[in-house]
Amino acid sequence: MTETFRPPAPGAAAILLRGLVDDAGLFPPTALPMGRALARHRADRTTAHPMLAGRFLCPVSRWAELCDSLGEADRIDVGLILDTEQGLVDGSRVEDPRVRVTHYETRAPGIDVGKAARYLRTAAGPAPRQRRGFFSRRAERPDRTPAAGPPVYFEFDRGGEGRANIAGLAGAPGLGAKVRCGGADAELFPGPEELSEFIAACAEHGVPFKATAGLHHAVRHTDPTTGFTHFGYLNLLLATAMAVTGDGPNRVRRALVVTDPDELVDRVGGLDEATAARTRELFVGYGSCSTRDPVADAEGLGLLEGVLP
Repeated sequence: MTETFRPPAPGAAAILLRGLVDDAGLFPPTALPMGRALARHRADRTTAHPMLAGRFLCPVSRWAELCDSLGEADRIDVGLILDTEQGLVDGSRVEDPRVRVTHYETRAPGIDVGKAARYLRTAAGPAPRQRRGFFSRRAERPDRTPAAGPPVYFEFDRGGEGRANIAGLAGAPGLGAKVRCGGADAELFPGPEELSEFIAACAEHGVPFKATAGLHHAVRHTDPTTGFTHFGYLNLLLATAMAVTGDGPNRVRRALVVTDPDELVDRVGGLDEATAARTRELFVGYGSCSTRDPVADAEGLGLLEGVLP
C-alpha cells in the first residue's frame, strides 16, 4: 500500500520556519558591498517575509562602515560577529541609536567563555578598556548568573574538545554554541557524523545553537559547480527535532543525510507543535548570504501554503 503524502501541520511548520534566516549578505560567497547589502536588507524588511528574522549580520570590524552607511531614518537589528581579537576597533564602543544589537557570534579557540561573554556585553555600554588575554586561555565553566545583555554564541574548535566545551555551557543563561556547515573549502564542511554529534550534544546539555554557511537550500544536495555536498536547513530542523525528543546521534545523523524532498517534508509533517517549539528553542536560526533561496525552496516544497501569511 502506498503511503499518502502528508503536508506539514500548519502550526508546526510555522513554528519551525518563522524567523529562521538571518541576513549574512556581507559574507562570502555573496559578499555584497555594505551599501548593496543594506539596500537588500531594507527591501526584505519592507517585504517582511516571516521566514526572515530581520537580523543583519555584521563583523565588528565593519561597525563604523555600517553606521556611516545608515540613513537617519534607519532602524536595524544587528547580530555582531567578533572578527578581531580586541573586539571593538580602536576601543570604540558599539553604540548607535539606529542599531539594536540582538546577539554576538565569535570563534572560541579554547577561551574562557564566561569571561568572553562578559567582555562582549560591555560593547553595548560605556567604552571598554582594552582587554587582552582571554583568547589564549582554555575554556572554563562560565558562571550561572542571569544573562545581562544580548546572547553570545561561541564557535568552538571542531572535534571532541569542542563538544566538551558545549557541555561547559550547560545551564549558563544567554550563552550558546555555533556550528559552521560549509564554506569556500571542502574541509569547512562537517560530515554527517560530526554535525549529528554537535546537535546531540547541544540537545543533551540544553545549549541553544546557531548555524552558518552552506545552508541556502532546504534539502541536502551536491553543488554541481564545486562538488561540495551541502546540508539542507530542513535536514537540520528534522535532525534537531529528533535530538530534542531523545534520539541519539545515529538517528540524528540519518536525518541529516536524507536527500528525498518528499521524505523530508513528510517527516516534518509528522512533528507536533510542542516538538517544533522545542526544536526552535534549540536551533535558534542560521545565517544565509542569500535571503531569496531559503524562501524559494520552502515555497517550492509547499511548506508555506496556508502556513505563513
